[in-house]
Parts: sequence; C-alpha cells; structure tokens
Amino acid sequence: MTTLPAATIEVPQRGMVADALRRHPTMIAGFAILAAMVLMAILAPYLGTIDPQAVSPVRRLREPSELYWFGTDMLGRDVYSRTIYGARISLAVGLAVAVLSIAIGLFFGLITGYVRLADTILMRVMDGLMSIPPILLAIALMALTKASVENVIVAITIAEVPRVTRLVRSVVLGLREQPFVEAAVASGTRFHHILIKHILPNTVAPLLVQGTYICASAMITEAILSFIGAGTPPNIPSWGNIMAEGRSLFQVAYYVILFPGIFLSIAVLAVNLVGDGLRDALDPRLARRM
Repeated sequence: MTTLPAATIEVPQRGMVADALRRHPTMIAGFAILAAMVLMAILAPYLGTIDPQAVSPVRRLREPSELYWFGTDMLGRDVYSRTIYGARISLAVGLAVAVLSIAIGLFFGLITGYVRLADTILMRVMDGLMSIPPILLAIALMALTKASVENVIVAITIAEVPRVTRLVRSVVLGLREQPFVEAAVASGTRFHHILIKHILPNTVAPLLVQGTYICASAMITEAILSFIGAGTPPNIPSWGNIMAEGRSLFQVAYYVILFPGIFLSIAVLAVNLVGDGLRDALDPRLARRM
C-alpha cells in the first residue's frame, strides 16, 4: 500500500488556510488579537509586571516613562501591571457570561420553541426581563448582593439569557414544522431525541455568532458596573475598576483611564470582528466568494 508524498498533503491545507484568509481576513485578525489578549492575561506574571496591589505613596502619580510604562495611580500602584492583570477579570467575565447565557438560553429556547404551553408561560417571564435595560437590571441585581466577580457574572448572565432564549426560540419555531421533524415525530422518535438530534444542530451557527456579541457586551457591562462602584471589588484589578479609580484625577493623570480604556476597546473590537466573520462564514445568505 502506497502513501501520498508529504507535499501533496500540505497543498490542500495551505489552500484552505489561504482561502480562509482571503474570504474572512477580519475574522482571522480578530482571532489573532483575542489570542494575544488571552496569552497576555495568562502570562501576566512574566511580562515585566509587579504586584498590582503594591502601594507606594512615594511614587504616586508618576507619568509614563521607561521605569513606569503606563505611569502610576494615586496610591503609587503600577498602572501597567494593573492593566495586564485586569485583562484576566474582564476576559473571564466576558467568556463566562457568554457560555452561561448560551447554555441557559439554549435550554429555555428549545423548550419554549417546541412546547406551546412552556412558550406561553416562560416567554412572558422573558418578555418582562427584556423590558428592563440590561445595565439597569444588572445594577439592581448587584444592589441585592455583595460585590464579587461571581455575582457580576450572575447578574450579567441573567440580563442576557432572555435575548438568547428569543433567538433560539425563533429558530426552533421555523424548524418544528419542517418535513424532517414531522417525519421524526411520525416515526415515534422521543421528544428529547428530536430536540437533540434534529433541532439542536441547527441552532449552533446563530448561537456562535450571538455568543461573541454577548462576550463583548459582558465586558463592557462589567466595566460600567465597576466604574460606578457596583461591580468587581476594588481590591481586584479590572479595566473598569482602574478607570473608576482614575476618573477623579483625569485632568492630572489622564493615563490612568487611557490605557485600560484602550485595552478594553481593543478586546471588544476583536470579539466583534470574530462575530462578524463567523456570521459571514456560517450564514449561507451572507457568505460570498470573491
């Protein structure tokens, strides 16, 4: 039995990569930026940082220089170190909220889209939650609990679940009358098998796109909550906390807000680029060959 030469195997792979880069360059760029952000958060202790909580009143409000790359804040803490470590909280919140809201919204969306009685009851609850702006709902939920990263994730997740539920429900409503679903019902296929084998796979594409937007929205919401003092505790560095602590000294030490704001904008931009690329790649009506 003969084997193909290595060169003949590498050509199609290179062609696929080149085709992906040509058709969706923004998605590749978004993935690259996001991967760099994740690596930065993981390798924070090895990127020339110091303890982000180390207080040194002697070096307070130092401007950016070779010694302090992003300057120091009002307590003498290194803004560069706090910004790098803050990526851990912001990215973790965005990813956790996206995963949890997609999982919970998928469950409710499948049930409400396929079972009419559940649709009548649960969707009224979802409509009530959607009538409240997400940021206000998150603030109200945080006011009832103590400040912690876990509570921030829960509060933002509760605000995002109704939107995922409506998305999945709309997909299921369009699928449950399709011939292949009716054939599965007529053949005696069990309820949960229909949902898992026939309907669930058709919700993956829109959920992937929605998940990227939820991730970006969660990072912004976390920053807003921390900025107004209703989010992550002050002793845990996050981009929102850093900007909140520097707002009173903006005219004197603008860099305390500038650098974490830039990192937050880049992270949100990268996630949105990935979402736009996934939408174009997974939606056959939008995917175009140049």
